[in-house]
Amino acid sequence: GPLIEELANEYEGKAIIGKLDVDNNQKSSVKYGVRSIPTILTFKDGKIVDRQVGAVPKETLTNIIDSQL
Repeated sequence: GPLIEELANEYEGKAIIGKLDVDNNQKSSVKYGVRSIPTILTFKDGKIVDRQVGAVPKETLTNIIDSQL
């Protein structure tokens, strides 16, 4: 959670970064095949371009985001 908020602040104006409560949004969980928490999906032009399941270092996420900008 805190890492996502940190990235959202760092990439403000460059990328949209947010969290989704899968317990309250079960249709989205099913639609995107989220089976474990955390799952981080990266979208570009409305399509999933990367999926990370489990905890990953900040550097991994920044590399993914930067590669799509």
